[in-house]
Amino acid sequence: MSGWDRVRSSASRLGQSSNGYQRMPPRTVTLGRVQPQAPGSRNIHCNDREANEPFRFKGNSIATTKYNVLTFLPKGLFEQFRRVANCYFLMISILSTTPMSPVNPVTNVVPLSLVLLVSLIKEAWEDWKRFQNDMAINSTPIEVLQDQRWVPIPWKKLQVGDIVRVMKDQFFPADILFLASTNADGVCYIETANLDGETNLKIRKALEKTWDYLNPEKASEFKGEIRCEQPNNSLYTFTGNLIMQKQTLPLNPNQILLRGCSLRNTEYITGVVVFAGHETKVMMNSMNIPSKRSTLERKLDKLILALFGTLSVMCLIGSIGSAIFIDKKQYYLGLQKMTGSVDDDQFNPDNRFLVFVLNMFTLITLYSPIIPISLYVSIETIKFFQSTQFINKDLSMYHAETSTPALARTSNLNEELGQVEYIFSDKTGTLTRNLMEFFKCSIGGEIYGTGITEIERGVARQTGRKIQEPEKPANAPNEKGFNFDDPRLLRGAWRNEPNPDICKEFFRCLAICHTVLPEGDESPERITYQAASPDEAALVTAAKKFGFFFYRRTPTMIYVRESHAEKMGKMQDVSYEILNVLEFNSTRKRQSVVCRYPDGRLVLYSKGADTVIYERLADGNEDLKKVTREHLEQFGASGLRTLCLAYRDLSPDMYERWNEKFIQAKSSLRDREQKLDEVAELIEKDLVLIGCTAIEDKLQKGVPACIETLSRAGIKIWVLTGDKLETAINIAYACNLINNGMKQFIISSETDAIREVEERGDPVEIARVLREEVKRDLKNYLEEAHQYMRSVSGPKLALVIDGKCLMYALEPSLRVMLLNLSLNCSSVVCCRVSPLQKAQVTSMVKKGAKKITLSIGDGANDVSMIQAAHIGIGISGQEGMQAVMASDFAIAQFRYLTDLLLVHGRWSYLRICKVVTYFFYKNLTFTLTQFWFTFHAGFSGQRFYDDWFQSLFNVIFTSMPVIVLGLFEKDVSAALSKNYPELYREGIKNVFFTWRVVAVWAFFSVYQSLVLYYFVASSSFGGQNSSGKIFGIWDVSTMAFTCVVVTVNLRLLMMCNSITRYHYITVGGSILAWFIFVFLYSGITTPHDRQENVYFVIYVLMSTFYFYFTLILVPVVALFGDFIYQGVQRWFAPYDFQIVQEIHRHEPDERGTGLLEVGNQLTPEEARSFAIAQLPRELSKHTGFAFDSPGYESFFAAQLGIYAPQKAWDVARRASMKPRPKLPKKN
Repeated sequence: MSGWDRVRSSASRLGQSSNGYQRMPPRTVTLGRVQPQAPGSRNIHCNDREANEPFRFKGNSIATTKYNVLTFLPKGLFEQFRRVANCYFLMISILSTTPMSPVNPVTNVVPLSLVLLVSLIKEAWEDWKRFQNDMAINSTPIEVLQDQRWVPIPWKKLQVGDIVRVMKDQFFPADILFLASTNADGVCYIETANLDGETNLKIRKALEKTWDYLNPEKASEFKGEIRCEQPNNSLYTFTGNLIMQKQTLPLNPNQILLRGCSLRNTEYITGVVVFAGHETKVMMNSMNIPSKRSTLERKLDKLILALFGTLSVMCLIGSIGSAIFIDKKQYYLGLQKMTGSVDDDQFNPDNRFLVFVLNMFTLITLYSPIIPISLYVSIETIKFFQSTQFINKDLSMYHAETSTPALARTSNLNEELGQVEYIFSDKTGTLTRNLMEFFKCSIGGEIYGTGITEIERGVARQTGRKIQEPEKPANAPNEKGFNFDDPRLLRGAWRNEPNPDICKEFFRCLAICHTVLPEGDESPERITYQAASPDEAALVTAAKKFGFFFYRRTPTMIYVRESHAEKMGKMQDVSYEILNVLEFNSTRKRQSVVCRYPDGRLVLYSKGADTVIYERLADGNEDLKKVTREHLEQFGASGLRTLCLAYRDLSPDMYERWNEKFIQAKSSLRDREQKLDEVAELIEKDLVLIGCTAIEDKLQKGVPACIETLSRAGIKIWVLTGDKLETAINIAYACNLINNGMKQFIISSETDAIREVEERGDPVEIARVLREEVKRDLKNYLEEAHQYMRSVSGPKLALVIDGKCLMYALEPSLRVMLLNLSLNCSSVVCCRVSPLQKAQVTSMVKKGAKKITLSIGDGANDVSMIQAAHIGIGISGQEGMQAVMASDFAIAQFRYLTDLLLVHGRWSYLRICKVVTYFFYKNLTFTLTQFWFTFHAGFSGQRFYDDWFQSLFNVIFTSMPVIVLGLFEKDVSAALSKNYPELYREGIKNVFFTWRVVAVWAFFSVYQSLVLYYFVASSSFGGQNSSGKIFGIWDVSTMAFTCVVVTVNLRLLMMCNSITRYHYITVGGSILAWFIFVFLYSGITTPHDRQENVYFVIYVLMSTFYFYFTLILVPVVALFGDFIYQGVQRWFAPYDFQIVQEIHRHEPDERGTGLLEVGNQLTPEEARSFAIAQLPRELSKHTGFAFDSPGYESFFAAQLGIYAPQKAWDVARRASMKPRPKLPKKN
């Protein structure tokens, strides 16, 4: 099992049959699309390896790795050089090997090689983990029939045609034809969570002719031939025949057990391998999530192009200057003695054009550090740690009930979380819990249940009326799936009702009419129910609570422990024989069972949608029908899910006649499903209405508050749901998406004009009228919206549109109007929409409005929407893991979006923006000092810095502080980020990474580079070392480089809002690393190296007062302009976060010293909570602002002797705090 658990992420984002889907764009996965099959069919000889050998079927070994030993290097390098930056550095490395290069090629090749090596090691590590995973799965044991006994072999040795035995809770090793089961009637139960994400059990049934092949002796006699379709990726179809004993038996998906599913509630089964290895349906469905790049990363490409343009201009200026400067008048240069070599051509006054061209290549190599080689590696490192250490380990996004933490499935989109403007959300399981609870019911025309739903509260807010909450008794029954409270029915009180017989039929219908499987001990407290849907489990749980406890099931019997109808407290076990089950499907919309009571009574119980049940009711009893219909409408208006219950007494003769037809239809080889439906119609009539049930799908905890907070942050939320219009609007009110102050625009197909046309039945006319109505509504509402937008105090706008109208509104002629109207609305609700329409709406806003979009859902029907948006969020919910497997991030509850976006998203955006702009600044500053030197060197291409200085500037001397900046930078605390959600708007507007911001950094780069170069160069003209010699070029360049390293590292501290111990360590360590390196590098020399230029330079410099004076003066003057700018900007044009900083900067000073006095009057628990609340916070060393970091409480608590649980931030941030002395104990 563990092997399959580990590969869930590599299992496919599978889906539904192609009937429900049209062809989608390449970015959207078309779920369940059948791949073209090879011609012909597959013939498999069962239990005969020799006969199958000529067919050369694929083995059962799988490999999900990207590389092998031979392809790793070429394929890995190809992946790396798909990045433009790496191609640029490769070009620079090649140029550095030419005679035109002023630098040693080693100094360019080594850093590029290191970057490639790190990336390849990362790829190799990830592929190694995949390989280990494959090995674990391939080595899983399975029992195969050999020589009339079961022999365990690894999965990878399994072959097509083998007969295998799979035990309970084991996974199926391949796609298997189901032969026999230990359960009666050849039935087994399987769980398909790895396949389609659904956790409810499915039933599979073997052909009756193969039921006997269970033990090894009998199974070894099985000889047959399977003729079936070629391997394909359609999960829900299978066509084939089994030829055995001169009979041809048709096969369908009910006899196929797919690889990846597991066996449940069955001791063991036997089967024949049909598809193995990569030909199994689960492996053929394997696909990668569409590759997504963040918007900021795409803007980074533009910045790099801008840097390349700057590089080109600098090279052009230098080349033109070189061509002009070269002249024979400079006789001391020896230009009159040219020999015709490349070196001479570069300085040949007789061919100035050639001088221009050759110097262009020289200067490209010289100025190449302007584009940082370590930028991408640093950003990837930062994003990786942000995801794995901060997002994945944040306790504020940990769901304790399900033990589910947040999961960042990709680190590419961290900063994108800080710029989201539109959220597209599913309803069921995303906004609601998808935990169905039995809430109310109507029995015999009487409503039972006193609870008030979230929808009713929302409607009350909508109408402005107050509702009185009922008091729930302390001893009210509380169980998952049951939230019902009415003393008239509970604890056997139903016997005193005017209609106890109808109540009894109602409870028996709940306890008998289902396909639920009980698990565990046969006691009401310990039993668990495995159901095909949460609704079914809720209904059976309700029956148990009402005194009709379903505790055991066999293929033909259901056992119910019933409260005695006459005497309170007496229980009796009753067994009901299940004669027929007429299963639920989307066409029938109902489920029925025919059962026989112990006294011989034959009853048909049926439950289903009100429309289909009412059509099949017997005549008469009109009052009950009318009252129940009113109750159904009342429940629907409250947002409850309803089912009608009915029954019919059957006579034995009538049942026998019907059962013969049922058996014939069941054994039919053609159109079996259709014939079964037709036969069901013969008995599902003349029903007697019992009543109806109402199940609540509650809103998730914190959803209304989360939506309100996100709205304040400037995020617009759209709900895309399959529910009907009224339910969708009620849900929108309940979760604060729509309120009374909003102007609602409703575009619905449920209008009188459209109904009249639909009654005529002309599809062409219906389409024409719908299109015209939608166009008219869009036009009128758009004009009205523009009027509201022009008014100063106009209300917020909300749009509600249903699926039929949306189909026409998404047409090219109307799409622009729909988009313009939608963008003017604060909230949009789309109801009755298909999965394809969800993806289309998401793509419309993403591509049409050019806004950052986020989709969130929990089911298979949300996969296309999740993958169509910039960011996809999967909810780890009740509908399985399919949405999670297709997502970029996974959370357990909708409310965690507040932390994910407003905290982690905003911080990640701020950090990456600062990292990118800092890289831009420091490399431009460094390269410009070399550029200014070019003017003093006659544009000759002479290098100012030593080769190794230039190469290690990015890799060692400035690399670590910027990573710490990207990991720990924080403008305001998590608490303040959520208290002031308006701060998030800065990310939506992208205020921290605009061309204006880049221009400001570029201006100060120019200023600092001029100071760094000309201050050092000018001051060195009269400088002398201790022996009286004037400073040479290498003395000046080493001094300048020292000032550059100190200045850019100190500038990083100036841009930090939060300074931790890691900042001091890395900044100080980087400067120290430079001095250690230069001490070693200038202290040694070899005859083959070029460092003789800087031999002993640093020792000479440090022996002079000039060195120390310059080292202090130049960085101060260089950074003075930045200091003034930051002060003026903060004072006259502050960012929003700076205003919040100022508001809260004095909070720590306001804390009193009365902790002990207050604590003496509290209970120990209250005292501990109060003490934790009073713990100190982190202080910003730059702004003086108090940072209230989540996770610091446990660290300070430990120092003060107070217990507080560890939090995720402690480990990462603890080092930033200085130790505090322990408080003395007071008596």
